[in-house]
Amino acid sequence: MTDETIAKSSHRHHWRRDLVELAALFSAVAIADSVADTVVHGPDGPVLLGASAAALLATAAFHTWWARRRGPAPPAPAPGTVPAPPATADGTTPATTPTARHGGATTLWRMRTTVRDEPGSLAALGLALAGLGVDILSLQTHPLGDGTADELLLRAPAALGPAELTRAAAEGGGRDTWLERADAHDLVDAPTRVLHLATRTALDSAELPLALRRLLGRCTIRSIPATRSGAAGESVPDDGVCEGTVMRLREPSGGTITIDRPYLSFTPTEFARARALVELDARLGPRAAHPDDVLTLPEGGEITVRRAGTGDLAAAREMHERCSPATLSQRYHGPLGNADRYLHHLLSPRFGRTLAAYTATGRLVALGHLLWDGDETEVALLVEDGWQRRGVGGELLGRLVAMAAEAGCESVYAVTTAANTGVVAAMRALELPLDYQIEEGTLVMTARIAARPPATPERPVAVRRATGG
Repeated sequence: MTDETIAKSSHRHHWRRDLVELAALFSAVAIADSVADTVVHGPDGPVLLGASAAALLATAAFHTWWARRRGPAPPAPAPGTVPAPPATADGTTPATTPTARHGGATTLWRMRTTVRDEPGSLAALGLALAGLGVDILSLQTHPLGDGTADELLLRAPAALGPAELTRAAAEGGGRDTWLERADAHDLVDAPTRVLHLATRTALDSAELPLALRRLLGRCTIRSIPATRSGAAGESVPDDGVCEGTVMRLREPSGGTITIDRPYLSFTPTEFARARALVELDARLGPRAAHPDDVLTLPEGGEITVRRAGTGDLAAAREMHERCSPATLSQRYHGPLGNADRYLHHLLSPRFGRTLAAYTATGRLVALGHLLWDGDETEVALLVEDGWQRRGVGGELLGRLVAMAAEAGCESVYAVTTAANTGVVAAMRALELPLDYQIEEGTLVMTARIAARPPATPERPVAVRRATGG
């Protein structure tokens, strides 16, 4: 069709529409004239016209008032989307006004819940939480085979309890919801936290268990040597294996690192992160921990305190030979013949941290251990008989507690006997709240580190502070 044809067609349709409009106008005038004649010549014609005009004006006024009260209608949501929450009287949504309903106090929570892997599922979860005035501060997604595990950091009104948050997650389509309290450390985003843990692992081989615990939350980490894992018949591939709440990873020596978290299954993302940290530790090999610290004791003698490892095994066995049976019995609480068997375990960085005190002549006189025991942390001291009551054990204990605080431990415990007055006095000298449990002659003393006042960086807390050399 040419432009000329289009123009002719448009002109034809134009004059036809004009004729129709004129015909309609003449018809309307004829009808109006007929109605007017009928009304005017009737008995109540003027009254009927006035009442009609008043009714029309009242209808127009009511329609104007109703339109202003309701405001413009929101556009209809597209199919498959979740509508936005309704606005409050002041124009804000419930998610932005939690303090108006619950007060100003808020609480941080970590939530993990599994949602369907489909568009709109995360929006539905956010809308359900927003209805309670909960703010989502950060979000991590862990793809799964049958959905997506969303890990959220929430700021919720303090009046809300875990049951209400779990119920809201279920209403938003979440399932298998797990919830725990969080703190300001959780505000750090996941990539930054993983990089920080990788840096600490690269600087110190003893940091790997702590890095895994901070990465995966509360869990139990066990290191099984190659001989024991082979005897148990465990077959762990080079890439490791993840089975629900248990994760197994290969060590460079051929042993196995087993991570158990019974309250929450591991995701493929967490497994990949843990495997990357173990691979980093394996590639870097043994690393020097920290420089030596030369201290002058109150009586004038000098000792060197440094981190110890399996390289100190021979010196530790020689110290065992110099210790009396009573000293070894107080330390190991068992047959003295088994004491040497514990040393390799105690000096391994996989199980904790060890501090050693050496004299100026290179003689090992004391060992202090910080042992990771699942969610708990144990401290233990062994001081050679001739160096007891000279402040050596107190120096080691103070540094071990400072390490535990740095690692985020809330408490440490020591297992001893009431007759071991040296350990009891050292624990009391920490000036921390202590809990005592005595059963069948065994004394368990627990020091709560969370109650410790912050220490200055240049003077870490210890039992009796000696001047540094």
